[in-house]
Amino acid sequence: MEMTYSSPLVLIIFLLMSMWEFSVGLYMINIWPDSLLFTAVYGVVESASTALFGPIVGAWVDRLTYLQVLQLWLLTQSLSFMVAGGSVTALLIYYHLMSTAFVTFMLLVFITNISGAVGVLSTLAGTILIEREWVVVMSNGQPPEVLTRMNSVIRRIDLVCKLLAPVLTGFIISYISLKASAVILALWNTTSVWLQYWLLKSVYNGIPALSEISQRGNLTLVPSDSLENSSIIEVNESSICPERRNIETEAPEWKMRIIEKLSIIPCFNAWIVYAKQEVVLPGIALALLYFTVLR
Repeated sequence: MEMTYSSPLVLIIFLLMSMWEFSVGLYMINIWPDSLLFTAVYGVVESASTALFGPIVGAWVDRLTYLQVLQLWLLTQSLSFMVAGGSVTALLIYYHLMSTAFVTFMLLVFITNISGAVGVLSTLAGTILIEREWVVVMSNGQPPEVLTRMNSVIRRIDLVCKLLAPVLTGFIISYISLKASAVILALWNTTSVWLQYWLLKSVYNGIPALSEISQRGNLTLVPSDSLENSSIIEVNESSICPERRNIETEAPEWKMRIIEKLSIIPCFNAWIVYAKQEVVLPGIALALLYFTVLR
C-alpha cells in the first residue's frame, strides 16, 4: 500500500523539479542569447543556497512535526515556483527591458534567482521528509530488503523523470512556444500542490507509525536535546586527557576567536561534523565528478 501511494507522489515531485531545472537554463539563454552568464549565475545561486542553508533546512525538518513540514514545504514550493515562473514569463515577453529599463530587468532576474533558490530548498525539505524519514518509518519492522527495494524504486523514478523532463519540455517549446512552457510550468506547480498534499496526507493517515513518531519526536525534542547536550559536555570534559587539555589551553587566541566567529554561521558546525566522518574523502571524490565533462 505504501508504495502504491508513494510512487505517483514521488513521480510528480521529481518530474516538476526536473522540468524546471531543464527549462530554466533555456529561459536564461533566450533572455540573453549572446552570453551564458545568467544561466551560470542561476546555477551558482541554486547550488550555493543548498550548500549554505541545507543544514538549516535539515535542522528545521527535525524540529517540526511531519504535518508542519509537509504544509510549509508545499506552500513555499508552490509560491516560489509561481513567482519564478511569473518573473521568467515577464522577461520572455518584455525582452526589450534589458535595453529600455535595465533596473527593472535586473530586478526580475534577481527575483527569478531568489525564488528558484527558495524552491530548491523547499524541495530539499520534501526530499528529506520522504526519503530520509517516511521511507525509514514505513520499512520499520520489515526485512532489510524492503528498505532497499523502496530506495531503489525512488531512485528509478528520479532517473525516469530526468529522462522525461527534456522530452516533455521540448514538445511544449517546439509545438507551442518558450513563453507558453514557462506559463505551463508555473501553473502546473501551483495546481499540482493540491494533488501532492492529498497524496501525502493519504500516506500519513494510512500509516499510524508516521503520526506516532512525529508526535513523539515533537514532545521529546527539547528535553532530550538539553539532556543530551549536558551529558555530552560532561563526558567530553571527563574524557579529555591532561595532555590534550594543556594543548587546548595553549591554542592561539586568534584561532579560537576565528572558530567562535565562524560557529555563528549555521552551516559551519554541520561541515565540521561531516569532515570528521569516514566517508568525507569518498564524498569529496564524488563531488569532483561534477567538474568533469562526463558529468
